[in-house]
Amino acid sequence: MQHTITLDASQRQFVVDREETILHAARLQNIPLSFSCLNGSCGSCKATLLSGQVHYPFKPPLALSEQELGAGAILLCQAVALSDLRLQAREVPAVAGIPLRQFAVRVVQKERLAPDVVRVFLKLPKSERLQFLPGQYLDIIAPGGKRRAFSLANAPHEGDLLELHLRYVASGGFTHWVFHEMPEQALLRVEGPLGTFVPREDSPRAALFVAGGTGFAPIKGLLSYFLKHSPERERRLYWGARTEADLYLRELPQAWALEHSQFSFWPVLSEAVGGGGEFVHERVVADFPDLARFDVYMAGPPPMIEAARRAFLQHGLPESQLYYDSFDYAPDPKTAQLTTS
Repeated sequence: MQHTITLDASQRQFVVDREETILHAARLQNIPLSFSCLNGSCGSCKATLLSGQVHYPFKPPLALSEQELGAGAILLCQAVALSDLRLQAREVPAVAGIPLRQFAVRVVQKERLAPDVVRVFLKLPKSERLQFLPGQYLDIIAPGGKRRAFSLANAPHEGDLLELHLRYVASGGFTHWVFHEMPEQALLRVEGPLGTFVPREDSPRAALFVAGGTGFAPIKGLLSYFLKHSPERERRLYWGARTEADLYLRELPQAWALEHSQFSFWPVLSEAVGGGGEFVHERVVADFPDLARFDVYMAGPPPMIEAARRAFLQHGLPESQLYYDSFDYAPDPKTAQLTTS
C-alpha cells in the first residue's frame, strides 16, 4: 500500500510505501528535502505534520522535544506514513538534479594534521568529475556494504581532488585502518554527493559559521565558496575545540582574516590553558545576544549541535535561518580488508 505526501509550500507530491521512511522515498524520487545524520539524532529533517498520521517503527525521534512533538513536529528520516500526509518541510532546490554516483577513487595524499586528525586527498578516475556543492559529504563503502560518511572539505572550484578530514575513533575499524594500515595509492569506493548542508545563495544576510572539531571540514568548503563568490558580506567563523592542538588548520582561517576585511575568525577552547574555557555556542551568544540578523551554518557532533541549536533559537535566531550538519564518531568492529590494488 502506498500513501501520497504533499509538501504544503511547493505543492509537490510523491508517494511512499507503508514500510518506507518519508525521507527515503523523497530521496529516491529526487525531492530535495533537508537532511543530515539519517539516524534521528540531529533534527535537520524536521517537518511539521499538517494532516495525516505517522509512526516510528525503526528509531524514536530523538532530536525532538516533547514540546515539538506536541506541536506536530516529525522527523522525516524515521517517520513512516500511516495515511496520506500534508507536510510543512524545508526543501533545498539547489541539490535537485545533482546525480548520486559511485566511483573507485585513489588516495593520492595522506597528511597528519593533529595527533588524531588526518587529511586525505582522493583522485577520481580520468575523465570523471564529481558534481557537488560545498558542504556535502561522501559515503566510503567498505566490503560488505558498511558505510562511513565524511564531509568534503573543499569547494568545487578548488581543483579535481576531493579533500576529507578524518578523526581517529577509538575502537573504530575504518579510522584505525586509515591511520595505521592504509597503503600508499589505496583504492576506495565512494558514493556521493550526499546531504543538504549547502550554501543558501539567495540570502542577503551576514552569516556565522560554527564548527566543532572536524566539523571544520564542511565549514571550510562553504567558506572557501562564499569568500570567492561574495567576499563583500560579513562572515564570522567560530571554531570550538578542546585545546589549541585540536585547531588543526587554524592558519587557514587566520590567513582568510588577513585577506578579507569582512571575515573574522574566533577560536574557542573548552579546556583552555589556565582555565576560563567555554563552549563555542556560549561565545556566539555572548557576542550576539540577538541573532535575528544572521544566517547560521554549523557542523559538529550531535551534543554540540543540539546545545547550539537550542541556545541560538532562544537568542532570536529564526529556525529558517539555521543550517547544520551533525555527525557521530561511532566506533565499529575492525574493518576487514579494503581494496588496495
